[in-house]
Amino acid sequence: MKCPYCGFQDSKVVDSRGVDDGIRRRRQCLHCDARFTTYERFHADSFMVIKKDGRREEFSRDKLTSGIRKACAKRPVSNDDIEQVVDKIEAALHHLGRVEVSSSTVGEMVIEHLKELDRIAYIRFASVYREFTDIDSFRRELDALTHGQGKAPATQLPLIPEEGLVSSARRSRKGTG
Repeated sequence: MKCPYCGFQDSKVVDSRGVDDGIRRRRQCLHCDARFTTYERFHADSFMVIKKDGRREEFSRDKLTSGIRKACAKRPVSNDDIEQVVDKIEAALHHLGRVEVSSSTVGEMVIEHLKELDRIAYIRFASVYREFTDIDSFRRELDALTHGQGKAPATQLPLIPEEGLVSSARRSRKGTG
């Protein structure tokens, strides 16, 4: 393992621990004595994702992570939370035991996990994934999320802050008078 500090090609393992679906190793460079951590993850046989246009491409954990990170941008969602969602989705996809999985299967799994993780990230992802064509389809999705799903977990911020609801109601009453 190459040292990230000095670039020396050799290091020794100081500590090793099992984490989730991999191994965390604490290493020490044999040249500069700097310590650093590496993670090894079990890599199961890969599978193909069938895109909407019929193309097939190999499943990419990085692509899945990137899409979820974009949806969660500027939201109070930690990198650990994102990695856990990606781990769960990847495990579920492998558990299906198929050589090929449709992109819609992957997308629906992402949507379900984001709905639980952060409702704003969910709406962001859904607006791209479900290709809302007009404001009405977007509004229907928001209504279903705010009225049909019950209370959001306490860890989530509200879709619209209470102050926004009050000032919005005042503006609409003034406009009707």
